[in-house]
Amino acid sequence: MLVDVEDGARAATRLAGGASLRSTLDVADPADWLALDSGAREAAWRRPQSLPGWKHSVPLPAEPAQLCESRLALALCHRDGRIRQEAVRQSVRHPGLLPLVVIRCADWVRPVREDARQVLREVLNVDSALGLAPLILRLGRRDRGAFGVDLLGRILRQASREQLAVLFVHPDRVVRRFAYRPAVEGGLLRPVELARTAARDQDAVVQDLCAAAAVAALADPDAHEHVLSPLLSARNPRVRSAGVTALRRAGRSEQAEPFLSDRSALVRACARYVVRQQGGDPAAWYRQRCTAPDDPEVPPGAVIGLAECGNRADAGLLRPLLAHPAAGVRARAVAGVRTLDCADVEQLRPLLDDPAAGVVREVVVALLPSAGDLPADWLSERTGSERPRHVRVGAFRLLDARGGIVALRAAVGLLEDPDMKLRTWAAQSVRRWHPSPDERRGDAEVGELLDRSRHLFSDPMLRRRKWEAGVDS
Repeated sequence: MLVDVEDGARAATRLAGGASLRSTLDVADPADWLALDSGAREAAWRRPQSLPGWKHSVPLPAEPAQLCESRLALALCHRDGRIRQEAVRQSVRHPGLLPLVVIRCADWVRPVREDARQVLREVLNVDSALGLAPLILRLGRRDRGAFGVDLLGRILRQASREQLAVLFVHPDRVVRRFAYRPAVEGGLLRPVELARTAARDQDAVVQDLCAAAAVAALADPDAHEHVLSPLLSARNPRVRSAGVTALRRAGRSEQAEPFLSDRSALVRACARYVVRQQGGDPAAWYRQRCTAPDDPEVPPGAVIGLAECGNRADAGLLRPLLAHPAAGVRARAVAGVRTLDCADVEQLRPLLDDPAAGVVREVVVALLPSAGDLPADWLSERTGSERPRHVRVGAFRLLDARGGIVALRAAVGLLEDPDMKLRTWAAQSVRRWHPSPDERRGDAEVGELLDRSRHLFSDPMLRRRKWEAGVDS
């Protein structure tokens, strides 16, 4: 694989020495062709002796037979536009050079560009377009690359489902997107194939495209089970939400209830919409499941779901769940009381020592607006190296949010911490530190702390920080 211009220059030198294209580069990799195109000009500029016959005064042979494929490939990459143009005309007899013709379709010289486009119009068919699609789409990002993309789109609309299948599994998501569009528009894929693709593919654009097409096929009652099952069981929440919303169209709104406690907020919102449309009350459903604080079967999604559609009075159901044995329930309960604007500092403080990192993260988010009300010494204790890492991180975030000398003291104290990430965050905190307006100027401790961290500042910046704090340099 040619990874950069230097690799391309070395490949050009080997081609000039008589090596074949297939032994020099991966002809199926667009990056190799682009590297060769750039590298050949680089080699001619830096090492002209390595490419004999590349001076501007040396014309191309008049007969194509006089140029082998390797030499014609170099001519297609030549610095002189007149040589590139003649090479484009000669390349018709060498199908293996079509990728370089594609590159010349975006050439900066108009006559070269026009000749290359005419050649591509004449020779491009479905089979060759499938192999060239990754290169054409990559060139489509260039200023003059739209021609190739438009031509590719017209050609692929003539392709069959079997022909496009090779692009459906291509590792480049841009290629997959481009292939699925004509397949969906042409109705080449069955609803169940669309649903499975939406559930399987990792690209959000492909997921949305195929999920929407699969849902549109629900007009056929026979397709309901085969389409809904892959959508509702998909790992991606966007696809699951499409399946949940489609339950109403399929006349199966009652099946949306279990998704009220889904782990995804998007899916829960869609489920609440479907349940309401059939006359249900999602809030009552959530309340029923949150009334037993010791029940190990309480779904975490139901806890946060109640906060999403309930009212402040529902905080009374969530507070007992702060002590639930399941970490997921405790974390959602913290998030729930915060969502309902009912977070009580004294009630949440003990949870900063929770053994579950997810719970501590939620506690920190809930306490950040009240960080100034928390005892600085109590927080500083929790940054000690004997504490669990997630507790130390949470305590430092709260100390940093307090600002002033408290934040500076905590950050400087962690500059030599064994944990690399904590050291990095502490250094960032020190660099962005400024004295609080309500703190007295001239505090000698501030000067001492800044001196301990002087390696993080330039001399002028350190003097400025000390001046802001009223400390003598």
